[in-house]
Amino acid sequence: MAQTSISVDKLVEFIRSAIAMKSPDKQVAGSVAHLKLSQKLDQRTIEQLQGEGAGPKTVAALRALAAATADLAAAPKVEAVKAPPPIPPPSYDAQQKVIADAREYARNYSSTLPDFICTQVTRRYYGQNGHENWHLNDTVTSTLTYFEQHENYKVKLVNNQIVDRPMEALGGATSSGEFGTMLKQIFDERTGAEFHWDHWGTLRGHRVYVFNYHVEQGNSQWMLDYEHRERIQPAYEGLVYIDKETGKVLRITLHAVELPPSFPIQDAHTQLDYDYTKISGQNFLLPLVAQVRMRHDNILTKNDNEFRMYRKYGVESSITFTPDALDESKIQEKPPK
Repeated sequence: MAQTSISVDKLVEFIRSAIAMKSPDKQVAGSVAHLKLSQKLDQRTIEQLQGEGAGPKTVAALRALAAATADLAAAPKVEAVKAPPPIPPPSYDAQQKVIADAREYARNYSSTLPDFICTQVTRRYYGQNGHENWHLNDTVTSTLTYFEQHENYKVKLVNNQIVDRPMEALGGATSSGEFGTMLKQIFDERTGAEFHWDHWGTLRGHRVYVFNYHVEQGNSQWMLDYEHRERIQPAYEGLVYIDKETGKVLRITLHAVELPPSFPIQDAHTQLDYDYTKISGQNFLLPLVAQVRMRHDNILTKNDNEFRMYRKYGVESSITFTPDALDESKIQEKPPK
């Protein structure tokens, strides 16, 4: 950096990097003393860097640099890029049609799926003292059979050790209902969910309508089970992401609200993402990943469920534990383009 003249922006970038790396103040000041600027360094920039953590020796060196560049031209001001105007929401009638079509889709979703088998990999984490300092508790690999519109889970591996037991006998935090049950319950007219426009979004390259909703406790079909001892069906709310082109639901979220103070679980949240996958050469929209978070006093739990190796029912294949890390970009919502 000392061999050629640098801009004020580059100097600021250098100082901020040094602050982030906790470089010794004396060392940073020595580097600054040997720099040559192509633009005037003003006091406001120095004060800003001082406020961000630049040490006293560095600040002194910056002030000397400001004096040496007093006769140079000021750095050009960068005009703030104006954000594009927000995309207007669909009309009220259009919104009602989107919800009506999504309700019909949810009602028939399970019946459109073939009988199949897939592998579910669940990484179960816990955090202590109410903080999300996640520690991996175990990794569970299961065979999930979907036959005649019913789900059946069989645990095959726990931490790479062979087991053979139903999911209910596993203990700890588990979930089910990803293959249509939760989706159908949200849109079931008996649930009485109220849908309201939330925002436009982009999910895995698809432009999506995003609606928020709320379900009263008296209509709730979502079951929270604490260690098979206590169960409740809480009120809940969340978001639904609907593909603008196809009208199919690509994501649902559920967040329990108004949980009774006496119930051991104080917070519960689920997010389920769907994506296209092939079974016997035909594309189906099936669960990609689900995340379940809960809190009991100051203990947090998080289950990351991934669904892989979909194949037609009856073609049982061996379970191999080689799950790659999930590509986070597949489940990140992006601003609408």
